[in-house]
Amino acid sequence: MSFASSKSARRLTGALSILISAVLGAALVTAQPAAAAKAGKGKSRTNVAVAWAPADTAAITPGVQTYTEGAQCTANFVFTDGAGKVYIGQAAHCAGTGGATETNGCDSGSLPLGTRVSLNRGGSLASEGEQVGQGTLVYSSWLTMQQRNESDANTCDFNDFALIEIDAADVSKVNPSIPFWGGPVGLNTAGTAAGDSVYSYGNSSLRGGVEELSPKQGTSLGTDSDGWNHQVYTVTPGVPGDSGSAFLDAEGNALGTLSTVQLAPLAGSNGVGDLAHELAYAQQFGGFSGLTLAQGTEPFSPIL
Repeated sequence: MSFASSKSARRLTGALSILISAVLGAALVTAQPAAAAKAGKGKSRTNVAVAWAPADTAAITPGVQTYTEGAQCTANFVFTDGAGKVYIGQAAHCAGTGGATETNGCDSGSLPLGTRVSLNRGGSLASEGEQVGQGTLVYSSWLTMQQRNESDANTCDFNDFALIEIDAADVSKVNPSIPFWGGPVGLNTAGTAAGDSVYSYGNSSLRGGVEELSPKQGTSLGTDSDGWNHQVYTVTPGVPGDSGSAFLDAEGNALGTLSTVQLAPLAGSNGVGDLAHELAYAQQFGGFSGLTLAQGTEPFSPIL
């Protein structure tokens, strides 16, 4: 049985009170990034010519909080297309209309394309923080799979990816670099092996704005489900609100997007959907011309 199809896997938009105290009491990630590492096994992607905002002042980056009709998630990577439009990714289930245990995108309910999404910073349990931009849901792997009558079990379980087209007025605020870590330097197309290092940046409102808890370093348990899924452990596990977070591999390539929390048999681990598979599906069936991953303007700098 696949991890996400199990009743023990849960999406990360709802409140899982059993993990809140663990996250708020976890050790802070305080080490500073080391020197930039070389790009490795990922396949490099060429950016469309977009004038990115400086990384240190950009209001919209991977890791910004997304609010979709009140459901809070974390944006992953930035993308562009042949027309120069700019998108930011989130998990498809962030627009889901069902319960946290609905993990099959081929039969789970979703808000429609055209739904407005707010891009925020500083959201907590007390407020949604400051709105720094807006966008529109223009692609959902869940809706696309349902329209196509997708029948492959692994695709249905693990293709959990959506795109928000950033409003034209807000594009000048965007930088594609992952906060704290830098990158991505390319797209991982080779998967991971057990023991490989992974890096992420979650921005759950449950952390109350404590940014030191956002960067996470961890270990992959390997790639499974025909390449669609990576099960990972991080120093603090992803929690509700971290859904959709970007994951980088050990060389700074875009690896995947956070989808589920595992309660059993691998308690505290997270399911990370493979970005290469998710992006390829969107490129083939999403109706976009020239959809591509935007590389970060900042070098990838892992903690050693």
